[in-house]
Amino acid sequence: MAVSKFQEFKNSFKTDLARPNRFEVNISTKVSYAGFQARDLRLRCETAELPSRTYATAEQKFGSNPIEKYPYQVQFNDLNLTFVITDDMSTKYFFDGWMEAVVPSFRYNPSYKNDYTGVITISQFDVSDKPTYEIELFDAYPIAVNQLDLDWSTEGHHKLTVVFAYTYWNQLSD
Repeated sequence: MAVSKFQEFKNSFKTDLARPNRFEVNISTKVSYAGFQARDLRLRCETAELPSRTYATAEQKFGSNPIEKYPYQVQFNDLNLTFVITDDMSTKYFFDGWMEAVVPSFRYNPSYKNDYTGVITISQFDVSDKPTYEIELFDAYPIAVNQLDLDWSTEGHHKLTVVFAYTYWNQLSD
């Protein structure tokens, strides 16, 4: 008897499906604020992204052939991480402090890159909590700490989105 298309599709999966809610983000940096360390953020990251890698391309046409694109440079897009904020606002203080470490307000000159960058590790887990995909982003630092809206009519908790720049990322071996 022939296998149905649905059964063929189902059989093509050797493992369960990856779940976007099974992840962890670890930030390693020298920056701290009033005893609050980046490692304290590990369980407070509510949303994250696995970053993309794209190519800058140049178009070239040879004779009557169609225009073709040729890659000439790798590009890494910014990373957005969203954190749950506790009542003491320690996460907000930490990221404000990190921004201050990048370009101090009192002198407006950027610090040395080695003094403010860190490594961000993002791990995707399977349903049995085993890491199945991990990446490290190198020379990472915040380039934007987004606003926190205040509103008398809103219940719930603050969520702070921080945008990070980084030099490159690598997939960790499994």
